[in-house]
Amino acid sequence: MSSLEEPLGFDKLPSMSTVDRIQRFSSTACRPRGDDVGMGNCWLDGRTCSTSNSCEEDYEEYDEAFPWRRQTRNVSEGGSFNRRSSNSGRNHNNFGNICDSRYLPDHQYNSDANDKDIWGITNKFLKGMPKFVKIVEVGPRDGLQNEKNTVPTSIKVELIRRLVSSGLSVVEATSFVSPKWVPQLADAKDVMEAVHNVEGPRLPVLTPNMKGFQAAIAAGAKEVAVFASASESFSKSNINCTIEESLARYRAVTSAAKELSIPVRGYVSCVVGCPVEGEVPPSKAAYVAKELYNMGCFEISLADTIGVGTPGSVVPMLEAVMAVVPAENLAVHFHDTYGQSLPNILVSLQMGISTVDSSVAGLGGCPYAKGASGNVATEDVVYMLNGLGVKTNVDLQKLLLAGDFISKHLGRQSGSKTAIALSRVVDASKI
Repeated sequence: MSSLEEPLGFDKLPSMSTVDRIQRFSSTACRPRGDDVGMGNCWLDGRTCSTSNSCEEDYEEYDEAFPWRRQTRNVSEGGSFNRRSSNSGRNHNNFGNICDSRYLPDHQYNSDANDKDIWGITNKFLKGMPKFVKIVEVGPRDGLQNEKNTVPTSIKVELIRRLVSSGLSVVEATSFVSPKWVPQLADAKDVMEAVHNVEGPRLPVLTPNMKGFQAAIAAGAKEVAVFASASESFSKSNINCTIEESLARYRAVTSAAKELSIPVRGYVSCVVGCPVEGEVPPSKAAYVAKELYNMGCFEISLADTIGVGTPGSVVPMLEAVMAVVPAENLAVHFHDTYGQSLPNILVSLQMGISTVDSSVAGLGGCPYAKGASGNVATEDVVYMLNGLGVKTNVDLQKLLLAGDFISKHLGRQSGSKTAIALSRVVDASKI
């Protein structure tokens, strides 16, 4: 990988003595006050700069424009931004208040001390970051289910093989739902038959009920997933039943799966917002997640189905869910409708989540969630994690080739910003 293709990580940041030499901060620049550096409360709280070059808080203006900040500030001020849960209860790893001064009284940098200060801030930023993140690739299922034109079985199978070759350990292969409702996945049985000899990775499939579960097992599935909603309206439009009715269905599925030693993953859709009801209270997401966990789901994926979440709504949602389900049993699943997926993933990692769902080339969308765009692109997630020094065991180059393969077949540009940027680098090198 050339230097242009490598993510700029913390190890590549310039030293502050270098910044001094290029006079990054001029005598007329607006400089942060001593208590404005670090994460903690200041990281989430906005600032406005006056003409006197001093940074002053303007909470009322920001609260009016961004109402979610009031809720977020309450969370961050609680000093419990990074939390981990265990089966016996929650262990709280607090950042504490780290908005202490990193500047000298005259706001000028001291070149002898600033390198140490910068790395101190960096270490605090990375304090809650996992060393390894498991990526659950959902492209072949969630990514293709909303395509208007039928994707041939052979293309789906080749995509799965390419994704597996990139190092992804979990690739959601397909869904055993009624072809009447999701015709794009009508070939689920054929797909499973074609990939049965793929060794190494897990290839879970989605099953909406006992009928789907039985069909999946008959086709050779060794892991399944069920999906419930935190929104009553979305549950009725998506799977034609209430939340409680869906949970009753899944208890039957998890019970049958347990007898066959089949692992079951659970999804909770619309954890922060619903296309019908609007904002979804964190308590609703927590309730459904707890029910899925209690019935035996080994992992619960929290899905922002329509991509309306921001760190301001994701943090309180995770706080509520982590109070009833251990963090190590949780995953996050973000759609990128408003471009908030990566920031949402970042705060999730800082709170102790270490499993992330994503879709190659940003494929996706939900046929029952109007306006929902594709999932966060796997390439973009891997690029960000590489820059953070977090391991994924995924080969980005091979992943890019897999994304390019499916994008060319679909006849459109990849939804991955990383893929687009690196393709321009390659094109430029040929000039």
